[in-house]
Amino acid sequence: MDVLNQMQLDNHEQVNFFHDPKTNLKAIIAIHSTELGPSLGGCRMMEYESEQNALFDVLRLAKGMTYKSAIAGLKLGGGKSVIIGNSKTNKTDELLEKFGEFIDSLGGRYITAEDMGMNVKDMEIIKRKTNHVTGLAKDLGGSGDPSEVTSYGTYMGILSAVKFKLNKDNLDGLSILVQGLGNVGMKLIAYLAKHDINLFVSDIDADKVSDCVSSFGATPIAEKDVYDLDANIYCPCAVGATVNDKTIDRLNFDIIAGAANNVLENYEKHGNILFRKNILYAPDYVINAGGVINIYNELGEYNKIDVFKQVEKIYDNLLNIFVESEKQNIATNIVSDLLAEKIINEHKNDKIRI
Repeated sequence: MDVLNQMQLDNHEQVNFFHDPKTNLKAIIAIHSTELGPSLGGCRMMEYESEQNALFDVLRLAKGMTYKSAIAGLKLGGGKSVIIGNSKTNKTDELLEKFGEFIDSLGGRYITAEDMGMNVKDMEIIKRKTNHVTGLAKDLGGSGDPSEVTSYGTYMGILSAVKFKLNKDNLDGLSILVQGLGNVGMKLIAYLAKHDINLFVSDIDADKVSDCVSSFGATPIAEKDVYDLDANIYCPCAVGATVNDKTIDRLNFDIIAGAANNVLENYEKHGNILFRKNILYAPDYVINAGGVINIYNELGEYNKIDVFKQVEKIYDNLLNIFVESEKQNIATNIVSDLLAEKIINEHKNDKIRI
């Protein structure tokens, strides 16, 4: 693995590899930036085809967290961690405690939270060994499961995209596909279902699909048919890279706006293709910022009403990006990157002047 060159490509500050022989913990923590504050980002536990794939995943996720926090106006940098293993069969209290020790050894440069394959209970176990953890249960001073806030922010982003693209103030009459029926996807559907929509759902878990069919009158879509569906809005809410070389020519949506991270497999290439196809893309790290806004507020005096008010700003943040994209005639994801970098560079310049 050519780690240093990969770090240099996107200016990552630090990458740490951890292994504990006793618990067989294999983990990577990537810190992209601490310019605006300590790096914060969730821990993802999953099996990877190779360690190279795990490194690629954690590096781009960490960078996304930097940009996400910058645009959301948070005093945080960007980081991310991955534990390589099966979250159902390899996860033990001892492994999570050892991971907590590794986080603690970084002296607060990285703060963890939950992500795919991890949950609030896991954060409680990690906290036994470090205070650099958020997304905790309410009885431990946290706010509990952040998926409600993430889904609400995604819903705000969808409303923003619909206003810009279709000039509508509601979702009535629209067809919407939600791919991925985890905690965020299901809560997002609850918000979407307040409108008179034609709902399509897709997930590898047949029971979750059945629940949506019975609870919301949704139409199930097989995974192989997702990218050929004729619908207004595609909401990816599971794994990333679903917009790739194999799927992008098949897409016929007006809008892509979902809670998944790293939706574009090739960030610049696929963002530009969507722009040329006149498909409005809501940059993932802007639309799904509700979760990081929520856990950031755990670091101070947590007030749920204030958190939801902050999350509602996602609507305007995206609208500004859409307008600027149209004005400059460049893809929305490039506009959002430029905006995030401007915020970070202005902070650097302010420190120099001081």
